Amino acid sequence: MIPFILKRLGSGVIVLVTVSALTFFLLHASSGSIARNILGDQATPEQVALKEAQLGLDQPVIVRYGTWIADTLRGDLGSSWFTSEPVAASLSTRIPVTMVMVFTAMILIAIMATLVGVAAAVKRGWVDRTVQVGAVIGDSIPGFVIGIFLVTAVAIQLQIFPATSTISPGAGADAWVLSLTLPVVALLINGVTGGAQQIRSAVIKQLERDYVRTLRSRGIGEKEILFKHVLRSAAPAGLTVLSLQLVNMLGGVVILESIFALPGMGPLAVTATAQNDQPVVMGVVMYTVAVVIVVNLLVDLANGWLNPKVRAS
Repeated sequence: MIPFILKRLGSGVIVLVTVSALTFFLLHASSGSIARNILGDQATPEQVALKEAQLGLDQPVIVRYGTWIADTLRGDLGSSWFTSEPVAASLSTRIPVTMVMVFTAMILIAIMATLVGVAAAVKRGWVDRTVQVGAVIGDSIPGFVIGIFLVTAVAIQLQIFPATSTISPGAGADAWVLSLTLPVVALLINGVTGGAQQIRSAVIKQLERDYVRTLRSRGIGEKEILFKHVLRSAAPAGLTVLSLQLVNMLGGVVILESIFALPGMGPLAVTATAQNDQPVVMGVVMYTVAVVIVVNLLVDLANGWLNPKVRAS
């Protein structure tokens, strides 16, 4: 198992370095005069040149990337070019909001999608048809549309939950629960329908295998076959689907956080990208890639534990 883990960690480091290089050079290629944007149109050429020297923009891009890598390895992600706020401090106040929302939604999606998907695969009939229709409807409606509907119907009309976030530094648990309930529900509606459909297909595929018929011929009960053999064999496919949903969710929360005015990573990423605030954009991208790598590593470990063939490959 240790060589398997080291191999996955090595792949994660390569992905992290590759994405950081691509992001850095693409930002450089698409950026205009950052110093001019910061100082405004009234700044003189001398002031613009001085600002570029202060930001290190007068250096070759490869030198700047090397400096960024060296600073990052020391734990220094730099400061925003527009607000001068340290990137690490900015991320530390926003990551908890996004992570609590995403992982709460993922845990609920995993539980509900597994229950619904297994029920559809075993019961079939109207339960199966309902899940398939729900998957089509859920996949066809964007999460931000569901979010806008929830804000209008549940927050503004019924006034059950706040329309905008009340999360602030030092806020109590009630503010977090009330502010995150509707965004999590919006993520659930999208995630459960699609996840249940994939898990249903994986369970049905296992139920049609020869080893299931052999177990039945030996008189082993259906519950034991399902929970001891079928779910274990279908788990890798389900875990892969859930990990892909998490990756998609990290992109989708950018819009949802803006709709619900949540102080998470979404508004920070949008603002920094619009301003071409490179240190902040790089910090957001590295954080997102790191989360994806860790989740994929955990899924690979789970798959390797469930299926020895994965470790051998």
